[in-house]
Amino acid sequence: MQRLEGLVRKAMQEYEMIEAGDHVCVGVSGGKDSVALTVALARLRKYYEKPFAITALSLDPQFGGEPADYTPLQELFAKYDVPYVIKRTDIGRIIFDVRKEENPCALCAKMRRGALHDTAVELGCNKIALGHHLDDAIETFYMNLWREGRIGSFAPKMYLSRKELVCIRPMVLATEAEVQRAVRALELPVVKSRCPADGVTERENMKEFVRDMVHRDPAFRQKMLGALQKSGLDNWTPTSPGRRKKREWIERNG
Repeated sequence: MQRLEGLVRKAMQEYEMIEAGDHVCVGVSGGKDSVALTVALARLRKYYEKPFAITALSLDPQFGGEPADYTPLQELFAKYDVPYVIKRTDIGRIIFDVRKEENPCALCAKMRRGALHDTAVELGCNKIALGHHLDDAIETFYMNLWREGRIGSFAPKMYLSRKELVCIRPMVLATEAEVQRAVRALELPVVKSRCPADGVTERENMKEFVRDMVHRDPAFRQKMLGALQKSGLDNWTPTSPGRRKKREWIERNG
């Protein structure tokens, strides 16, 4: 977890994700990534140079018409003194029972994103933290390229003007393997998704592609990170004063 905390702190500094007094809503799906992020932020909160507050939020889609059991997460977050809100929704019923979507992921993500933003505002938060890591960014890059013919990924930090919120992704410098090691080290509980489409999405194909590329070139992920940061796409260029000065010196001196 110390390794993951260090990478989260580095991302928060390089992309200026946190300002003093921020109230961050952490979106918790129940999976390893969002749970690890919540714990990392809870631990960082004790010594980070800019004081901030966090609230964990789970939006339960109630797949199959049944509420999910988040008891293990309630107990975990209580140990770290993290307020935890569970909001039950009808997203599962709408997606699979009412609309009977053949390709449910895009609409489900849109509905959950909207509910997350609305609830974050209700909770008085000014920032939303999501548990995407470096592997997710690379997978999204290639999904956009091959499926839509465009270059780009999600942003490490993005202003959501409609809700006056800032979305941050503090784990973008960490690989999925590093997140997994942190979860194992602390024996963090997870709540397995009951989504009928879980494990059969296009995202799984991209995971296989990234794993294959890393097998061929162990430095593949770091090369992709460097390419994203140098490209300037989707706010991937670090914005901290120190990184700006270093970039300007390189540009001047070649």
